[in-house]
Amino acid sequence: MVNVSARLLVALSFLIVGIRTGAAAQVAPDSAVRAAPMLIVPDAVWDGVADEPKARWVVLVRRGHIEAVGPDSSVAVPPEAERIELQGTTLIPGLIEGHSHLFLHPYNEATWDDQVLREPLGQRMVRAVASAASTLRAGITTERDLGTEGAFDYDVQLKRAIDNGIVPGPRIIAVTRAIVATGSYGPRRTDYSFDPGQGAEEASGVEEIARVVRSQIGHGADWVKVYADYRWGPHGEARPTFSQGELNTLVETANGSGRPVAAHATTAEGMRRAVIAGVATIEHGDEGTREVFKLMRKKGVALCPTLAASEAYAQYFENWIRGLEVPPQSVLDKRASFKTALEEEVTICFGGDVGVFPHGDNARELEAMVENGMTPLEALRAATSGNAKIFRLGDRGRVAPRLLADLVAVEGDPTRDISALRRVRFVMKDGVRVR
Repeated sequence: MVNVSARLLVALSFLIVGIRTGAAAQVAPDSAVRAAPMLIVPDAVWDGVADEPKARWVVLVRRGHIEAVGPDSSVAVPPEAERIELQGTTLIPGLIEGHSHLFLHPYNEATWDDQVLREPLGQRMVRAVASAASTLRAGITTERDLGTEGAFDYDVQLKRAIDNGIVPGPRIIAVTRAIVATGSYGPRRTDYSFDPGQGAEEASGVEEIARVVRSQIGHGADWVKVYADYRWGPHGEARPTFSQGELNTLVETANGSGRPVAAHATTAEGMRRAVIAGVATIEHGDEGTREVFKLMRKKGVALCPTLAASEAYAQYFENWIRGLEVPPQSVLDKRASFKTALEEEVTICFGGDVGVFPHGDNARELEAMVENGMTPLEALRAATSGNAKIFRLGDRGRVAPRLLADLVAVEGDPTRDISALRRVRFVMKDGVRVR
C-alpha cells in the first residue's frame, strides 16, 4: 500500500502542476478575490423552477453566494463590482448530475474488467481528476458519484482535493464502494484462474451488512449504494440479490446515520424490494412495471433512468449506429419502461451513468430524456431544482438569494431547446469563474 500511495502522489503532483498552469486552475483564489462582488449580465435568467427565463435579469454574486437576482433596474450594484457581460446566453443554476462513475471511462476504450483488474489505482485516480475537470467545464457543478468500482474510498479523497482547491471539479456526493451480495458481482470468479478483486464490497447476512454500511460511512460515504439485483441468474440474467430483511437492515442502518440509499435495480422484484426497504432512488429500472412505478410514486422514490448508458451499451456491444438503424430491443425496452414511469408520474432524477460514456458529455442523458417524453423544461428542472430536492441539497439548484453561486450560462434557451446545454459559455462554482 505504501508503494501504491507513493506512485499515486507522484502522478498527482505532475497532473496538478499541469492543471495549475491552465485557465482551469482558478479554483482556489485568495479571500480578497472571492469577496469582490460580481454582476453577471446575461440575456435572461432561468431560476430553476419558473416556466420560462426572465429577460433582462441580472445576478449579483459575493463571497461564494448569490446576493441578489432580479431585473437589472432593481438590483443595487456596488460601485466596485466587476460586470460580466454574457450576451446571447441564458444563465441557469449549475447542473446536478445524479449518476456518475468518475473512476470509470468508456467501455469501448477498456472493458470494465480490465479497468478494475489491470489499471493501477494511481492511473485511475489521475483519470478521475481529469474527468472531474471535464465534468465541471460542461456545467456540472455537483455530481453524485455512485461507486468507485474497486478504487476503495478514492472518491472521498478526490472530493477533498476538489473542496480544498487542489484540483478543479464539481462538488462530489460520494458513496465509496457499492455494497453487493457475496458472489453476485464482478469480476466474476469463474472467469479467472485466481480470485479476482471485486468492483464493490461484498456482504451477507444482516450483521455483516450493518457492519459494512458503518464501515463505508466511517470512510466518508455521503450516500450508500446497494445492488438490489444483478446479472447472477443461472443463465446470466438479472435476479434479486439481497433478501427483504437484508435490504431493510441496510437502509435502516444508513438512514440512522442520516445517509440516504441508492439502489441499483433493473428487475421488477429487485425494485420492489428496494422501494419497500425505503431507498431514496432506484437506478436504471429497466424492467420496471406499472405496479412498481405506482409503488415508487406512493413511497416518494425517484427513478434515475440512465437512458444514455443503455444506448452506449448498444453501440459498444450490439454495433448499433444511432440515427441510422432501428434501436435494438434492449434500448426499446428501456425507453418503454421510462415512458411508463412518466405516465405514473414518478419523480425523475437526472443521471446518465456517465463513465460508461465520456465524462463531460452529461447532456447526452438530458437529450435522451427529452427524446423519450419529457419536455426540455421538465428535464432541466430535473437537473437543477429537482435533483437538489432528491439529494437534500437546500443550498443549490436554483438562482435565488443566499444560495451557492453555482451558475452556468449557455447559448440560447435550454427551457425550449435542451441541446443548448452543449453550448456552455460560462461556468461559476462557489462564486469563482472556472470557465
